Amino acid sequence: MTISNKAISVSKQLGPLLRHWREVRGKSQLDLSMETGVSQRHISFVESGRSVPSRQRLLTVAEALDVPFRERNTLLLAAGYAPIYSDDSWDAPEMQPVADALRRMLRQHEPFPAVVMDRYWNVLLSNTATLRFFNCFVDMAARNSPRNLLHLMFDPAGMRPFIRDWPETSRSLLARVHRESIGRVVDDKTRELLKTLLAYPDVEVDWKALTAPTSTPVIPLVFVKGGKNLGFFSLITTVGTPMSIALQELRLECMFPTDQQTERLYAEMMKDAPMPIFPADH
Repeated sequence: MTISNKAISVSKQLGPLLRHWREVRGKSQLDLSMETGVSQRHISFVESGRSVPSRQRLLTVAEALDVPFRERNTLLLAAGYAPIYSDDSWDAPEMQPVADALRRMLRQHEPFPAVVMDRYWNVLLSNTATLRFFNCFVDMAARNSPRNLLHLMFDPAGMRPFIRDWPETSRSLLARVHRESIGRVVDDKTRELLKTLLAYPDVEVDWKALTAPTSTPVIPLVFVKGGKNLGFFSLITTVGTPMSIALQELRLECMFPTDQQTERLYAEMMKDAPMPIFPADH
């Protein structure tokens, strides 16, 4: 059986991509065959550019390799098929039910901070408590949009001077970037984000050497205000069974006090915290 010149060109684009994802996931061709029901011989032919799979078979393989939706579209295009995952904005009209649910969750998390972020930690939505809390430390209105939570933490003109145990905290945050990247994949934009964060002063490059404290079940983020420590941990919420790129990449992060002392100090601080001069959910 022969394939056309067009199919040969397509298969040569697809083969390296498929091999890349298989190697990223640490799977052999036999492993992938066992998980998908696609013969090892066919997988070998696709990777070597000798065959082009059907769209459904390619999607089956992509699902087994846990390829993020954005990158699945790339695989489909490389195979000569149209993308199937929408790349509409998270606040497009058809996304309204999800956007409404996120805003409701942000309001319900008051009086504690909560934000909705994209894949690259850009803040898309926040509740009033978030802006009031961070305004106790820095002028949030002076920071450019979109406000990036990681840059806010790493910037010496941002929250960096108010964070206790900075070397350990910076390594913990950088480890989170890897751990929480979509599909556990560090893409080019994530690499650029990491590069800019590592360029800030007092950021240790050997952040992978993070040793988690043994006294607590979570690694707290501790802010220092007036000589007093306020410790917080986060819970992350994602959209269940998303069918669009934007929804797969959304993440709701809610901050909680780690102890009663923090909860008491936080309540006292927020009594005098000014209301934001710009909408919280924008």
